Amino acid sequence: MAKPVLLSVDDDPEVLRAVERDLRRQYAREFRVLTASSGADALELLRQVVLRGEGVALVLSDQRMPEMSGVEFLGKAAEVVPGAKRVLLTAYADTEAAITAINELHLDHYLMKPWHPPQERLYPVLDDLLGDWEAAALAAAAESVRVLGHRWSADCHAVRDFLTRNQVPHRWLDVEGEEGKRLLAAAVPDGEVALPVLVFADGSTLVAPTPAEVAERVGLKTQAELSFYDLVIVGGGPAGLAAAVYGASEGLRTVLVEREASGGQAGQSSRIENYLGFPSGLSGADLARRAIAQATRLGAELLTAQEVTAIEAHGPTRVVRLADGAEIGCHAVLIATGVSYRRLEAGGVERLTGRGIYYGAALGEAAFFAGRDVIVVGGANSAGQAALHLAQTARVTLVHRGDSLAKSMSRYLIDRIEGHDNIEVRLETRIVEAHGDENLEGITLATASGEQERVPADGMFVFIGAEPHTAWLGRLVARSARGFVLAGQQVLAGDNGGAPPWPLERAPY
Repeated sequence: MAKPVLLSVDDDPEVLRAVERDLRRQYAREFRVLTASSGADALELLRQVVLRGEGVALVLSDQRMPEMSGVEFLGKAAEVVPGAKRVLLTAYADTEAAITAINELHLDHYLMKPWHPPQERLYPVLDDLLGDWEAAALAAAAESVRVLGHRWSADCHAVRDFLTRNQVPHRWLDVEGEEGKRLLAAAVPDGEVALPVLVFADGSTLVAPTPAEVAERVGLKTQAELSFYDLVIVGGGPAGLAAAVYGASEGLRTVLVEREASGGQAGQSSRIENYLGFPSGLSGADLARRAIAQATRLGAELLTAQEVTAIEAHGPTRVVRLADGAEIGCHAVLIATGVSYRRLEAGGVERLTGRGIYYGAALGEAAFFAGRDVIVVGGANSAGQAALHLAQTARVTLVHRGDSLAKSMSRYLIDRIEGHDNIEVRLETRIVEAHGDENLEGITLATASGEQERVPADGMFVFIGAEPHTAWLGRLVARSARGFVLAGQQVLAGDNGGAPPWPLERAPY
């Protein structure tokens, strides 16, 4: 296989030679470095590379070039090599053009001249971008798991969702299709079998597996290495992963326990654009992958598909009990379990959940709805991001009970939704009933005046708020009537959910 290409473009021969030198010095072992002296020449070079079947990992272009600016070139380059990372090399005076390109062309990054020393100002940025590109390329090329199932099976959806959220490359095959039928007959020659069936590269199979069985088979860590830790973190969203980074970096023996997938609900987001330090935004999966890599590099253990069911206090020691019966002792427990999606109460919804109705982004399902009618329920940022993501290929109706999106959604999302041809917003509207036999076929909507209308719907994604996931704590930890863990002076004020009184002389932190 030919090495993936790094392409540098600049009309100044001296600058082009300097960029080429620095790129070769750092990346020549894994990538092929090419150069071009104009946007037109670079586009032709990219076309030739594509025709030869070679990959293009990154395109780095100067902004100030005659005939075609760097921003113009990078916009056209995205049409030829849509998966390549695009970086603009610019002077301080062109910063505004670079930021505009980030917003309008989804440019991945811009670098200021001069970029020396490259060890500090060039390589860390490119390393990060190339790491993202390699992860995406591997996921696209790999078929480490083939999932055989029925398109509208809730159990099959659960396995697909688990693999997607844990970033395990897999291929879905519907058993109603010819290829799916053939593979199922080969994998299960005796006939009737529960679905889904997972077929691995070595020919082995798992039939209707639990998440823990899937996790163990694909190499995710499910069992703790030690019996006692300094710190146990319950929950693997951004807060839990950050705690794992900080705990491990300070030398604490740290283990994080996550029942579904590291990244939490943020990990399901198609795009996060208001996270500090990522001017062009990043996907929830990218954020989770970076945080996981950072935490494990610093020495934290991450357990997946393990659920904590209780915590017990034994003097200065805490014991965490897991759903499979295992116990982990520790000095301290950090609770970062976040929230669970609030369920939508309307006729037919429970029956069709996982069969066209999904809670959260369910990114593994989005590809199935190209050209179809989709409902997104909710008025906060998660609903807005899901609507924009789905609207790339589907017709989306955003349904919100409130009279305005501005009360709960960021302005940048509202502006994009209002300008999108594939999104219709229906305010002061609620879901009355979901219709369908094997799968979702339509939704009955009701306006504030009580008028009802049945609309076609192939899919519905629900974002109507969330509730704290803390019921498992019992009375060991002080909680509010709504289930939120209390902290600081709240612990001393009023009802604490039946937890024992505060035992220390000092005030709670």
